[in-house]
This record gives sequence, C-alpha cells and structure tokens, in this order.
Amino acid sequence: MISYIVRRLLWLVPVLWIIGTLAFVLPRAVPGGPFSSEKEMPPEIEKNLQRKYHLDQPLLLNTKQLRQWHVIRTFTETQYFIYMKSLLHGDLGPSFKYKDRSVNEILAQSLPISMALGTLAMTFALIVGMSAGVVAAVRRNSWIDYSVMSLAMTGVCIPNFVLGVLLLMLFSFHLKWLPVAGWGGVRYMLMPALVLGAPYAAYIARLTRGSMLEVINQDYIRTAKAKGLSGRTIVLRHALRNGMVPVVAFLGPAMAGILTGSLVVEKIFAIPGMGSHFVNGALNRDYTLVMGTVLTYSLLLILFNLASDVAQTFLDPRVKLE
Repeated sequence: MISYIVRRLLWLVPVLWIIGTLAFVLPRAVPGGPFSSEKEMPPEIEKNLQRKYHLDQPLLLNTKQLRQWHVIRTFTETQYFIYMKSLLHGDLGPSFKYKDRSVNEILAQSLPISMALGTLAMTFALIVGMSAGVVAAVRRNSWIDYSVMSLAMTGVCIPNFVLGVLLLMLFSFHLKWLPVAGWGGVRYMLMPALVLGAPYAAYIARLTRGSMLEVINQDYIRTAKAKGLSGRTIVLRHALRNGMVPVVAFLGPAMAGILTGSLVVEKIFAIPGMGSHFVNGALNRDYTLVMGTVLTYSLLLILFNLASDVAQTFLDPRVKLE
C-alpha cells in the first residue's frame, strides 16, 4: 500500500504541471486583460503595470525563437517560465485586482471557509444519505422505501442554485429563521451546507440501498439471523461495513463535486470562500488568482480521491490497490 501511495503522490507533479499549464494559457487566450476597463487607462500607467507584473514579457516562445541558439535565455524571460519558477517556490504570485495582497494570502483566508462548508455539507450528506439508504433497504418494497427513493430522485434532479433560492425564500424571507447571506457562524453555514449536501445525500441514499440489498442476501447474514441476532445488530455490525464500500468509493468524486459546486453556492450566499474568489478572478481576468484556485482545487481533488481509494482497503480486504 505504501508503494501505491508513493506512486500516486509522485504522479501529482506531472498532473499539476499539465493543469497549471492549461490554467496559464486558457485565460490569456480570452480577449482583454486584467487592466482592461470601460475607462481607458493612460498608456504610461498601463505600461508600468504590465512591467510590474511581467506582462510585457512574451507569453511563450514562438517558432522563430525556438530555432535561435540562445533559446534557453529567451525562454527564461517568458511569462510562463517566470510564473512556473515562482510556483516551484510556493509563490502563487500577486493578485492583479486585490491590491497589496498575494494569491497565497487570499487562499489562506478563503480555503478554511470553503473546507468548513464542504465538511459540513459532506457530513450532512453521509448521515442523511446512509440512514435513508439503510432504512429503504431494510423496508424494501414498502411505502417507506418508495418514499425515500422518490425523495432521493428529487434531490438528484433539483439543481443546487434552484434549491438555494427556494431555501432562501422559505427560511430567510418567509420564516426569518436564518440569515440571508454572509459568513459569521453556524447559522450562516446551515443553508449553504444543506444546498451543497442535498444532491449527494440523494446519491448516497441510492448507493447505500443498492449495496445493502446485495449484502443482506449474503450467506453470513443468513447465518447471523440463524443465530438469533437482532435485526439492528445484523445491520449495524455485520451488513453496514460491507455496504459502505461503494459509498466510500463515491466519497472522492463527491468531495470533488462539493468543492466545485461551492462556486455557485458561495456566490448565492455571499460566502467569502475560494469559489467566490475564483468567480471574481475569472470575471476580472485576474490570471494569478484563477491559476492559484485551480491548482488548489486540483490538489485537493487528487488527495481526496487517493484517501477514498485507501479507505476502501480498510473496509474490504478483498480490494487490492494496484
């Protein structure tokens, strides 16, 4: 297992390099720049700003430069090399729009907020989804089973931005139980976490039901019933562990979906997390901020998928990591 983990971690380097290269090139392919605005900027000021952020340097080498003998020296003067060099030192660069703040400072402030929101959403999804799936499997083909699966299908189909607006109208404007937007405590986290976690609670409920139906028909479950064990003991001690394997395998993609889904939810509820900064960075053509958030999201998603794969081996020894 250790060798598998080491190999996966070593693959981080080329994967992040490819993602970083794409995140570097694609925003710059869009017309305009970080200093473009409706009000025309004096050419001298714009030239000084471009020099400050190395935007006056060539983006990449062209075909003619590749044929020259001093290609290495020329490459070290490109924007791509300058940024990748700073990236190797852990420096994500300065933000073009948030003056006097680096991307490292912005992400250090916003990442804990997004992680707290994502953790609460995933906790809600696991508790509600697994509980509903187990109940539906135990009460198979009953009205409880049909009701739970109908709710799960509804949760899968409703987009999170639609659910967010509906919850805002109900709990904030009509009942006035929860604040409309912002960030300041648990009360501010409840609605965004519910919006983020609801679709994944529905997926987990369906996965748990299908897995539990398969497990409770196994021979060792029938043996446990023959020994006179109670239904609760059979489900919680014997069936649930194997029934959790598909759910654990789903946690990596689910956490990825929660993190990327937070882009919309954080914008709806005005939460100062990574999602809001990514959207603002894309709208403002803040190249360094966009690249920093993309690389951070990518690193988290790779690590979550690795943790999900490793956790499966502890639940089911038959799972082998190759």
